[in-house]
Amino acid sequence: MTQRVNALGQPIGPAVPEWTPRPRPDKAAMIGRTCRLEPFDAARHVSDLHAAYAADAEARNWTYLPYGPFASEAAFRDFAEATFTGEDPQFHVVVDQESGRALGVASFLRIDPANGVIEVGHINFAPALQRTVMASEAMFLMMVRVFDELGYRRYEWKCDALNAPSRAAAERLGFVYEGTFRQATIYRGRNRDTAWFSIIDTEWPALRRAFERWLDPANFDGDGRQYRSLAVLRAGAG
Repeated sequence: MTQRVNALGQPIGPAVPEWTPRPRPDKAAMIGRTCRLEPFDAARHVSDLHAAYAADAEARNWTYLPYGPFASEAAFRDFAEATFTGEDPQFHVVVDQESGRALGVASFLRIDPANGVIEVGHINFAPALQRTVMASEAMFLMMVRVFDELGYRRYEWKCDALNAPSRAAAERLGFVYEGTFRQATIYRGRNRDTAWFSIIDTEWPALRRAFERWLDPANFDGDGRQYRSLAVLRAGAG
């Protein structure tokens, strides 16, 4: 691509013709084959979520979050009712389509309609949801909303640079590492260097095809084991 220059001969970025601010995401449910994401409802979700998180006896899920764990269902309810009901972050509860149980949450945040940028964060998947097809499909459904339904240009993932599982998940899902912001924040009385990842709109069509092929029931045997990994399909092999 030929580098654009202005009248002064200075290089400038590509034109973004006819761009208009994008809509803010609404809280409509996102429905998949194995899971659905729906707005938080204390009456339906608190008990399920608290029980699912309690299976994490060592509280490892909470290490890189600025809140939790919670000693009781009542304490978790107070937190969830105050935190999971806002517009930014906009939380969604991940529900197992088969059992109907709520097993985790994820949110859209730092929503920037003017520039078409949105972040996924506050991801807290209980042990029963981790490393499952549901977990990956939940992330895919949120991408579909961002790119296909709302037309955003950029989708971000940020995490503590020391959170190796989160970094690995971002890369497996197709996010591209962009760098680390040193001493970005302080939480739990300690420093956080923040690793940044993103997917941009031009990368999305190929990534979507890979997800669709991976999520196809034909890609799994009778015991739910995958024949081809998402990484293989993203690479265009197999």
